[in-house]
Amino acid sequence: MKQVYVYSHLGGEEILLVKYPHINDEINAVIEGIPNPGRGKVSKEKTKRGRRLFAPKDINRLFDSAFAELGWEVGVRDYYDIELPGYAHVVEGAYKELDFHKAPVFLEVQFGKYAFMFYDLAKFQYFYNQGRLKVGVEIVPCHFLQQQMSSGVSYGEQLVNDLERLQKNFPSVPVKIILVDMPLEDTEYSVEERRQIHADHERYIRQIEARMRRIRAARNE
Repeated sequence: MKQVYVYSHLGGEEILLVKYPHINDEINAVIEGIPNPGRGKVSKEKTKRGRRLFAPKDINRLFDSAFAELGWEVGVRDYYDIELPGYAHVVEGAYKELDFHKAPVFLEVQFGKYAFMFYDLAKFQYFYNQGRLKVGVEIVPCHFLQQQMSSGVSYGEQLVNDLERLQKNFPSVPVKIILVDMPLEDTEYSVEERRQIHADHERYIRQIEARMRRIRAARNE
């Protein structure tokens, strides 16, 4: 897969680059190494009936395997009981769960509904308040890829737009949001438009790499 856009909320990307560069490199390598799984789902929706689509479960399975191979903890859960003031009932065994964890970095791969994307940010906040998380990373499909999936899947542009409208008031935790797409090779949808955003992001990556080289050189002087 290819990264096509990165959004840094409260310095999420900068913290990864400076404090946890090896983890940032692993995340980049995992995304780059995810192959095109093929269109494994035949749609039954009225507007897409009969079309072959990318299946979120196929993509999630590839991410699970790739992060596990690099030693990331998969399926992080924190259990607790829910007790409400003035309410005579205790809900036992509730939990918050995140997809992946390594050191103080927690990561979610979200190819689901928009509500789940936003809830991921609330979970980042929960683990941040506990002192267990320093940076959250959210990997989500871009709009071009979302159009090639079922209608229940949301897209990262909406999430970034809403965070901008919230003026960085939520969440109060550093987060890096990564929009991903399939490689241009062997895909036929919106090729020219996608070629442009792929090229723009590659140019952005080169700028970041050059900046980091200057920072490291200044530290060594």
